Amino acid sequence: MTSMLPDTKPSAAKEAIHQGKGCLAVLLALAVLVVGGYLVYDQGKALMSNFGETPDYTGKGVAPITVTIPTGATLDEIGGVLKQADVVKSVQAWDNAVASEERATSVQPGRYVMRTQMPAIDALRLLINPGESRVRAQFTIPEGLRLTRQVDALAKNTKIKKSAYEAALKKPQSLGLPAYAKNRPEGFLFPDTYELTADATATSTLKQMVDQYKAVTNDIGLNAAAKKLNRSPYEVLIVASIIEREVNQDQYRAKVAQVLYNRLDQGIPLGLDSTIIYAENLSTNTTTPKDRASKSKYNTYLRKGLPPGPISAPGKAALQAAANPEPGKWLYFTTVDFDTGETKFAETDAEFQQIVAQFQAWCQSHPGRCDS
Repeated sequence: MTSMLPDTKPSAAKEAIHQGKGCLAVLLALAVLVVGGYLVYDQGKALMSNFGETPDYTGKGVAPITVTIPTGATLDEIGGVLKQADVVKSVQAWDNAVASEERATSVQPGRYVMRTQMPAIDALRLLINPGESRVRAQFTIPEGLRLTRQVDALAKNTKIKKSAYEAALKKPQSLGLPAYAKNRPEGFLFPDTYELTADATATSTLKQMVDQYKAVTNDIGLNAAAKKLNRSPYEVLIVASIIEREVNQDQYRAKVAQVLYNRLDQGIPLGLDSTIIYAENLSTNTTTPKDRASKSKYNTYLRKGLPPGPISAPGKAALQAAANPEPGKWLYFTTVDFDTGETKFAETDAEFQQIVAQFQAWCQSHPGRCDS
C-alpha cells in the first residue's frame, strides 16, 4: 500500500544544493580570515618598520655649538635640551643611546662644546667624557686683527703659550683650512667669542676658529657669491679684510665693497692706507708719502689689483658686504670723522676732493688724531 504521507527525506538534488551552500560559506569565511590576517600583518609590519627606523643623524656633526646641561636635569630632560639645540635628531635616538651606554648616568651639569646634527651615541659619549667637551672658560677675539695680533690675544686670553700657537701655525695642514687658503691661515681665524675646553690645545683652538669661519661663510653663501662676482672665494675674503679695516659702520660696508670692485674692474689702483699700514706694521690711521713709497706687494697705491692676501680677519658683516656689494658707480670713499665713523662716497675725482677737504678740516679741529 502506498503511503499518503509526504516524503520527508530530501531529494539528492536538494541535498547537493544544501551541501554546496555550506561549503561556500566556509570558503567565504576562510577568505575573510586570510585577507583580514594579511591586512593586519601588513599594517603591523609597516608599524614595526617605522618603529624600528629611529630618526638619527650620521657623520661627525656640522657646526660648533655650546650646550648647557642644567643642574639636576634627568637623562630625559637632557635629551630634550639636545633635541632643541639640534644636536640630536630625535629624543628616541637619545633614549636608544642611553639604553646602550652603561655610563650614561655619569653625565654632569655644565657647559659643553658640541656640534649640531651629531649621532646620538656620539653626543652622549662626548658628554660622558668632560675632558674632551666641558667648557673651561670663554675668550673673545675682536674683528680686524692681523694674524700676529690674533696670536697675542689668544695667548693672553687662553693661557696657552704664544710659542704653542706659533708652532701650530707652522703646520697649517692640521687646522682644517679651506682648499682655497692654500695653507695660508691669515684671515681664516674667525673673530668671535669661543668656549675653551679643559683639554684645549693651540691646534684645537685655532681649528675651532677656522671651523667657525667655514660655518659662517657657508651660511652667507660666500662661494656662490664669489662665482657670481666672477671672483675667487679668496679674493672675496681679501676684499672683506680691507672693508673691516677701512670702515667700522655696517651701513657703509657694502658701498666700500662696490668701490673696490669698481676700481678693480677699471684697472685703477685701490690706493688704500689700510694695506700700507698692514705692510709696514704701523699703528696709525693714516700714512706718509714715505710709507706710500713702500715696495711691498701690499702697496695698493703703486700696484694694481688686490694685495696678495687678507690684511685682517674680517667678521660676518664685512664678509657679507664683500659677498653682496651695494650697486653703484662710486670710485672713491673717505671716512670724514674718526669719532662717528661717518664715511662719504664719490663717483668723480672732483667730488672726492671735496670730501677729502672735509676730512682735512676734521683733522685740523682734532689735533693729533690724524698724525701718522
